[in-house]
Amino acid sequence: MKKLIPLVLLTLVSACSTMSEIEQITPSSSLMPKSETYYDLIGLPAPQGSMVAAVYDFRDQTGQYKPIPSSNFSTAVPQSGTAFLAQALNDSSWFTPVEREGLQNLLTERKIVRAGLKGDAASLSQLNSAQILMEGGIVAYDTNIRTGGAGARYLGIGASGQFRVDSITVNLRAVDIRTGRLLSSVTTTKSVLSKELTAGVFKFIDAQELLESEIGYTSNEPVSLCVAQAIESAVVHMIADGIWKRAWNLADSQTGLENPILKKYWLEAHSVERVQARLEQG
Repeated sequence: MKKLIPLVLLTLVSACSTMSEIEQITPSSSLMPKSETYYDLIGLPAPQGSMVAAVYDFRDQTGQYKPIPSSNFSTAVPQSGTAFLAQALNDSSWFTPVEREGLQNLLTERKIVRAGLKGDAASLSQLNSAQILMEGGIVAYDTNIRTGGAGARYLGIGASGQFRVDSITVNLRAVDIRTGRLLSSVTTTKSVLSKELTAGVFKFIDAQELLESEIGYTSNEPVSLCVAQAIESAVVHMIADGIWKRAWNLADSQTGLENPILKKYWLEAHSVERVQARLEQG
């Protein structure tokens, strides 16, 4: 009986902690969580002028489906890349996105407005033309990039843990509409982490009494959030790359080049020596 008491207490504590985790989950809706990449996006230095950008389609080009037993018609990554890219461009101060994915709907509504105006149709302003065309897509989704785990059990009492890492790859290209010239092209990756922790007891207290208890915890990063972060990272890298190549300019080159976020992304793409030389050039 003395040996049984600690095991029972352990079971009760485990059950209480599990219930506490469940109670922290709220059923109410909320805004999509913001990542560190998002704050990098809005923390970049101001541009000389915002560029009008068009996004027609930012598709899933992986051809990946969820593994069995999931449905063969369920894709591994969400099909909302265009929406994530348009929002990232809109949240930045560098680009002003114009509606192109739902262009036919927009044109239909304009016809309705024009019909209502009758003879005064000239008062309906023209649609804005874009300066930059954003192309690209989700180009890869690789599973089981890294897997591993560890566990131990002694006298029927043990614990174990395992993890799996997938990877999402996004390519984003900026094209000059006037010339068709490729101004910038970047490819970014984002890891998708899944982990599981379990602990359990399977022990005979005596010849006829068996104690069995289990507790577990699983955490899977939402693929949609990872896609959004990869796209936000691609937009930041594209802005930094365009500044590096002088495809677009800063509002204040003296203070803008000292921006720590801009330096961080330059160091990811170039060596310290090249970044230092670029800063000296201004």
